[in-house]
Amino acid sequence: MLKKINLELKEGELMVLLGASGSGKTTMIRMINGLEKPDSGSIMIERKELKDHDLFELRKGIGYVIQKVGLFPHYSVYDNVATVLRLKNEKEEYIREMVHQWLEKIGMPANIYAKKFPAQLSGGEVQRIGLARALAAQPRIILLDEPFSALDPISRLKIRNEFRKIQQSEKLTGVMVTHDVLEAVSMADRICLLANGEIQQVGTAQDIMFKPVNDQVSNFVKADQFQASLAAVTLKEIQEFLEGSSIPNKSEDISVLTYLQKQDSQYHPAVLEAFYKWRDRNL
Repeated sequence: MLKKINLELKEGELMVLLGASGSGKTTMIRMINGLEKPDSGSIMIERKELKDHDLFELRKGIGYVIQKVGLFPHYSVYDNVATVLRLKNEKEEYIREMVHQWLEKIGMPANIYAKKFPAQLSGGEVQRIGLARALAAQPRIILLDEPFSALDPISRLKIRNEFRKIQQSEKLTGVMVTHDVLEAVSMADRICLLANGEIQQVGTAQDIMFKPVNDQVSNFVKADQFQASLAAVTLKEIQEFLEGSSIPNKSEDISVLTYLQKQDSQYHPAVLEAFYKWRDRNL
């Protein structure tokens, strides 16, 4: 049960709802999509109450991706991606253009994958098709309920990075549910941490990791604290503590964690030392 929820999303941001099972994350995202109704209060989308929208029409402009994807097994990849476009009565020529465009964007070109069926795809490929289907209709809002949790770590990292690039380039307003602290910190513009149906803290990754407002937040992030802390800070932010070093690309706007994962281990001690200096000065 959700209680005392007051949350505003900024246009074009990715808000991640973070919390343990039963914290209210999925209930919140289902309410945004009109699949569940609040007992009191109101949900506003584009300055209009949800109850005053035509839900069928509204959902055509909302991409919805769930953990189990929900592809139609008897539809080809092409027809699955085309589903929402056909519901919007788009012309077939436009549908073909958009399907081909989005299959290319997710790294599954139409000439190879369009005629395949879901049973012929890997788990990662199925998840990509689910994203393509949600994105092809050019939604204003995209909702994602633990979309990557069933994937192996390598596929998961690759697909979530691809999605984040698309979300930023398309300026999509997004809400994503996860229980994974590192995933939330790596992807979110802001994080809303929930526990027992209530919002505990809303803020940036650095707010959540370095300035928890209560024990609920502090205890939840503790298990992943080291890696998530590195993911919350960019190499660019710590570069002043790297002056005089031979570390390449030290002004890159990527997380410290990503840099450490990409670069030769000879640079790790200097980067970690700079990170600790930044943390000590800023906290």
